[in-house]
Amino acid sequence: MAPRPPIESPDAPPGGCSRAPEFHSLIAERDVFVAMRDGVRIAIDVYRPPSVEKFPALLAFAIYNKDLQGPDYSGSLPPQPAWSPLWAGPLEAGDTRFLVSRGYVHVIGMPRGVGASDGGGSREFDSYDLIEWIAAQPWCDGNVGMVGISGYGAEQFHAAKQRPPHLKAIFPFDPRGAYGPYGGFRDEHPGGVLHLFRYLISHFSAFHQVKGAPGALTPERDALWRAAMANADYRVYPHVFNVLAQKGQHMPAFFDLLLDPHDRDEWVAQSEADFGGIDIPVYTGAGWYAGSYKTHLNGAQNWFANLGGPKKLMFAGPAHLERPFRAFHGEILRWFDHWLKGIDTGGMDGPPVRYWVMGANEWRSGADWPLPETQWTPLYLGSWERLCAAAPQAQSADDFAAPDTFSQMPPTQTKTIQRLRYVSEPFARDTLIAGPMSLTLHAAIDKADTNFIVIVSDLGPDSAVRTAREGERDLAAMPEREISRGWLKASHRALDAGRSKPGRPWHPLTRAARQTITPGEILEYQIEIMAAANLFRAGHRLALDITSLDLPTGVGGATNVEYVPYHICSAETVTHTIHHDPAHPSHLLLPVIPD
Repeated sequence: MAPRPPIESPDAPPGGCSRAPEFHSLIAERDVFVAMRDGVRIAIDVYRPPSVEKFPALLAFAIYNKDLQGPDYSGSLPPQPAWSPLWAGPLEAGDTRFLVSRGYVHVIGMPRGVGASDGGGSREFDSYDLIEWIAAQPWCDGNVGMVGISGYGAEQFHAAKQRPPHLKAIFPFDPRGAYGPYGGFRDEHPGGVLHLFRYLISHFSAFHQVKGAPGALTPERDALWRAAMANADYRVYPHVFNVLAQKGQHMPAFFDLLLDPHDRDEWVAQSEADFGGIDIPVYTGAGWYAGSYKTHLNGAQNWFANLGGPKKLMFAGPAHLERPFRAFHGEILRWFDHWLKGIDTGGMDGPPVRYWVMGANEWRSGADWPLPETQWTPLYLGSWERLCAAAPQAQSADDFAAPDTFSQMPPTQTKTIQRLRYVSEPFARDTLIAGPMSLTLHAAIDKADTNFIVIVSDLGPDSAVRTAREGERDLAAMPEREISRGWLKASHRALDAGRSKPGRPWHPLTRAARQTITPGEILEYQIEIMAAANLFRAGHRLALDITSLDLPTGVGGATNVEYVPYHICSAETVTHTIHHDPAHPSHLLLPVIPD
């Protein structure tokens, strides 16, 4: 076995295909119009090798402007890291020069109603029709795959469910959610807590849309609209209220979310029926960065868990991938050479799961996700804001443990975020935590609802001890790195026991399943915390923060990065009381991976 390199990259897992380029130029055909089954034409760009041979084609298809995706634009804006002020999320179709030079046709297109494509009709079968058109072209050998991330990843699963005959394999990295239309409510808004991701990417002009005067709504939607207009939490945020006031003419997807922020039973049932229809090879995944806006990280896990055909899963590091997207192209080449060209690349060799371990800064692999060897380990909330290995004991002094309390004023009154922080003892040895997590919280609130926001962080190293001696009574200031977060709207506390799993409580999130919260009543809340992989080094501590508010990092409702959204929180001051006694054993459930 070869020794591990001293430095590994979170956007380049070892073992990717490094096949040399075959071609050093390309033929570009731009604004090619392709008629769909109803006659509506969509606009595509075709980039292919300068040869009379037939090649496999890789389609990148999404609602983003194709003019930002091709090789010309990447010459003007070379790949930017996540911390660059010019990093732009929608540049996601892939590295055309890389793909074409290795013997693939790269097709980049937009559905109807976007950019140069015609409008009108339903776009339901645009991907299907385009795939079959590509397969019939003189430059294609009949084998079609799909590439691209995020919006382009979501479209791959949409097409795969329809099973076009010539679609042979897909690589949907950073897909949208697996449950429900448009990526689903539950994957994008876990716990039913609304965030402004769709608002922010629309604010940054990621979507093509045409505004008109607000029109009439159906009676049903008008009733929802009037209720939304009266929602005190919405009215706190003027930019959110403005979207509502325009009745869907501005940011229509976000408008729809505000009108009906719930999951639906029929969406879940349809998704569960659709999973079995995808039998082509699928390589999916996301990065730990996707814990901020959720849909990609939740979607990748849920798709992988439910697919029945050949499949692989990869979780990258905590920093967003460069834009224009060019990461993992060694893996992309290895995958499609195996499935589309018949080259023995070992495309399915090795364990099916690969994941980047924060703290260790290295790649590891597993047989499934969550990892089969996971040891589900609780840490209990205790007095003096501690996380303890031992559960509180009945018929002991623990019976008298007093609850902890914090009160949060709304963002109309403060930008100070109140929190409770619970901290573990230092880890005795390096400890790997990898997988989904959850918090069982016994709490009471003094209002009808709130949003619980919980944060898991890595603190340390800490070589100090806590004693009564001067200078040793308090925790020292330590480096701190956030690992993951979780969310739950209190009124969405209902559980579906049949669908819940360790670390992943399933809340129906439907309108019918919402529960009335009686102020002062102690209730149990199961809060899912987004999956992560982190090696807590010996001497480090784990910190758990419990809060109910987050805020934009900019002004006017903006954030520094559109992919780091904030949430719509309560317009009222809410007092939260957290209980941790034998009758109310609040605890954090961790996926510990043995050595």
